[in-house]
Amino acid sequence: MGGRTIEIVGNSLKMAFQELWKNKLRTFLSLFGITIGILCIIGVLTVVNSLEYNIQSEIKALGSNTIYIDKWEYSGGGPDYPWWKYQKRPYPKYDEVKQIKDRTRSAKSVGFKISVNDNVGYRDNQLSSINYYGVNEEFNQIQHVDIENGRYLTDAEFATGGSVVVIGVTVAEKLFGSPELAVGKYIDCRGKKLSVAGVIRKQGKSMIGGWNFDESIIMSYRFARNIMDERRANPVIMVEGMDNQTSVALKDELMGSMRSIHKLNPTQENDFSLNDINDFSAAVSKAFSGLNIGGAIIGGISLIVGLFGVANIMFVTVRERTGQIGLKKAIGAKKRIILTEFLLESAFLCIIGGLIGLLLVFLLTQILTKALNFPIFISVGNMAWTFLICLAVGIIAGIIPASQAATMDPVVAIRSK
Repeated sequence: MGGRTIEIVGNSLKMAFQELWKNKLRTFLSLFGITIGILCIIGVLTVVNSLEYNIQSEIKALGSNTIYIDKWEYSGGGPDYPWWKYQKRPYPKYDEVKQIKDRTRSAKSVGFKISVNDNVGYRDNQLSSINYYGVNEEFNQIQHVDIENGRYLTDAEFATGGSVVVIGVTVAEKLFGSPELAVGKYIDCRGKKLSVAGVIRKQGKSMIGGWNFDESIIMSYRFARNIMDERRANPVIMVEGMDNQTSVALKDELMGSMRSIHKLNPTQENDFSLNDINDFSAAVSKAFSGLNIGGAIIGGISLIVGLFGVANIMFVTVRERTGQIGLKKAIGAKKRIILTEFLLESAFLCIIGGLIGLLLVFLLTQILTKALNFPIFISVGNMAWTFLICLAVGIIAGIIPASQAATMDPVVAIRSK
C-alpha cells in the first residue's frame, strides 16, 4: 500500500507540474502573490537580522564582559536625561585604575583611555578630525588592537611615556600613500614629533560610532597627558571581568569598589556610572525584535493575497480534473490519497513561489551589501522559515479544494466530465 501511495502521489505531482507549465499565465499570477509575500517577509527579516548581527558584533568589539566606568550614563540621552546631574560628577582618574584592581577580585583587566579629536600632519599633508587615544598597558587586552604593519607599543614605552604611536590604516594611506611606508616615519601631533611604530589592521566603518581605529592615533597615556587636558579628554575606565564571572557579578563588585574609592557613605548617591556592554546588546535585541514583528506583519498581508490566489487556482484545478478524480476513486483511490495529492500540489505551488521570492531576496542582499558596505546575508534560519511558511500557506490554501475533491461521488464526478 505504501508503494502504491507513493506512486499515486508522484504521478499527481508530475501532473501538477505539467498543468502549471501548460497554463503559464495562470501559474504566474498565482505565484506572484506568494513570491511578493516571501520577498517582503524574508527580505525584511534578512535585512533586519543582518543589521542586528553587525551592530551586535560591533558592540561585542567594545569589550566582552566589560563595564565602562564614566561620569556619564550611556542611556542614549533624550529630553529626560539629567545632564546637569552627570556634569557635576568627577571624571574617572588614572590613579583609580590600580585601586580598582586591588579592590575588585573579579576584574581581569582594567583599561584607561583619554581622547581628543584633532589634526595630524606629515610634511605638507594635513588630516583633520583624527581620534587621539591615550591608553594604558591593559587597554589592548580589552580592545585587541591588531597591527598590520610594524608593531604595537612596548611595555617600556608605556612606562616611560615614549613619543611613539600606532596609527590607523586610513591615516597611513592619506599621509604616506600606503601603510608599509608609514612605519618609522615621524608625524606632527599637537606640536610634537611622534614616531610611527605600527599601523592598525583595517576595520572598516562602524555603524554605532565605536573606536573608529582606522582614523586614529594610539599613544601611551603617560605621553598623551602632556598634550591633552585630561579633564576635557573624555577619560574612561574599562574593566573586563574574569572568564568565569558574569558582567552582573562584576558590576555588583565594582559598585562597592567605586563607592569605597570615592569615599561615599551609605546615604550618598553614586557619583559615577557603570555602563554594562551586555545591557546595550539586550537593548538592541529588544529594538530589533519589534522591527522583525513589524516586517512580518507587512509581509503577512502580501502573503494572504497570495494565499487566495493559490486557493483560486486549486479550485479551478479540481474542477478541471473532476473526471480524473472520479476515475481514481472508481478504481480504489482512498479519500486520504486524493486529499494528500491536492494538498501536495498546493504546497508545491507555494514552494515554487517561495523559492522565486528567496532568489529575489538573494539578489537584494548582493545589492545592499555593495551599497551599504557591510554584509547582508540570508541565514539558514530564514531559509527554513521560507520552506515552513510556504508549506503552511499551501496547506491552508489547498485544504478546502482538496477536501472538495476527496469527498466527490465517483459516479457523479465521471458523469460531469
